[in-house]
Amino acid sequence: MAKSSTVRVVEHCKVSPPPNSAPPTILPLTFLDIPWLFFSPSQTLTFYGYPQSTSHFLSTTIPKLKHSLSHALQHFFPFAGDLVLSPAGSNKPKIVYNEGDSVKLTVAESSGDFSYFTSNYARDVNGFYPLVPKLATTSSVATGTQEEVVPLFAVQVTVFANCGICIGLAYHHVVADGRTFNNFIKAWALLSAHDCSISIASLPSYNRSVIKDEHGLEKIFLKELWKRKSSQEMVPGPEAQVDLPNMVRATFVVRLADMERIKNWIVVQCKSKNQPEPVHLSPYVLACAFLWVCLVKAKIQRGGSEKHCYSRGEDPIYLGFIAGGMTRIDFPVPTTYFGNCVGFGRSTATRNELMGEDGIIVAANVIGNTIRRLDKAMFGGAEKWIAEWDAMLGSVIHVIVSGSPKLNLYETDFGWGRPKKIEDTSIDKMRAISLIESRDEKGGIEVGLALPPVQMEAFKTLFIQELEALQ
Repeated sequence: MAKSSTVRVVEHCKVSPPPNSAPPTILPLTFLDIPWLFFSPSQTLTFYGYPQSTSHFLSTTIPKLKHSLSHALQHFFPFAGDLVLSPAGSNKPKIVYNEGDSVKLTVAESSGDFSYFTSNYARDVNGFYPLVPKLATTSSVATGTQEEVVPLFAVQVTVFANCGICIGLAYHHVVADGRTFNNFIKAWALLSAHDCSISIASLPSYNRSVIKDEHGLEKIFLKELWKRKSSQEMVPGPEAQVDLPNMVRATFVVRLADMERIKNWIVVQCKSKNQPEPVHLSPYVLACAFLWVCLVKAKIQRGGSEKHCYSRGEDPIYLGFIAGGMTRIDFPVPTTYFGNCVGFGRSTATRNELMGEDGIIVAANVIGNTIRRLDKAMFGGAEKWIAEWDAMLGSVIHVIVSGSPKLNLYETDFGWGRPKKIEDTSIDKMRAISLIESRDEKGGIEVGLALPPVQMEAFKTLFIQELEALQ
């Protein structure tokens, strides 16, 4: 159960770029942005040590955060704008920024136990939601038009008096991928910590012409969008039905030594059985393969209805992930490009395969093969991205991997040092796991997940036992 705590809102305000510092801008969505219209907002909580009083927080820290956020938005101004959706079949969706547009900032104080929120053990997911900023997930109709307007970004900063600060962020992925969003937050942190200027080399590029739709995917994705809007389905996208009152959140660390153990076991097993090794045995593949098997076993062993739905051994079980596009696409895109430059990967194995003695090898093989296909042809089969993810999200047992260990999120310093803990609350309703770099274990991967308590306990046991068995 969550420890009893209250969150008191001290202030609601709006933060804009400095006056006349950012140009009014219209950014039409590219074919790489459009699929994200079918997803719910991303929500992260970053906790920092902060041994100061609430009065110091309100008088000194909040003004500095507002000022630095305003100047970060001067360069990353679309985050202060809106997503504009026209009636089905008319204009293409676009991101619009106008002078005076702003980001909603909430300032709050929590009576909660800071060490509880920054721990790794299982904690009630509901205790985290008062720290998450409220971002409209339903559209509002612009006055005098039929266009729907959706805010893209919101912030909540909560102080735990004399203990810490939580910076809660919520944003619609349609505006930017994790790379772009991370660049923005790091720019904000840099301005907050050092009151300096952002280097010209780090400024975002808004040239949408660099994204080449060589396969006609925009037309395919827009057709799917208009179909859903016509049937009055929610856009941005649906959320999985999850029993949040009966969910706990925990963090596990896959150490570099653990990944070496998994890799060595796979190599030895393949040699002993005269089988070829999986094509990719990167830390990411090794961690995902191991976690996928543990999660499937936990869900089937303690899954209630899930167990019965997957009584047939040949039923497919999916793992979905996001694949970076910068190194995979055939046309050059600057590393500072503002927007989405990622693709979708979906791997499939059967229950019998994942539950068998070679389950981790099977998982590593199918994940590696998916990555190899993306490496060879990023957009091969991309016309099925939305349909395939719909099928996956509609399945009883699936795993979605959110985040990336390559973003170095634990290096985001607002002037209070490195974060104590990072939590991705958007995984709760997606039935996903989050992967970021480990804060304390060099080369390790920090895994966040939310499950019903009995499944979490089963996963914890399997996580330990499966690693010990890989000798």
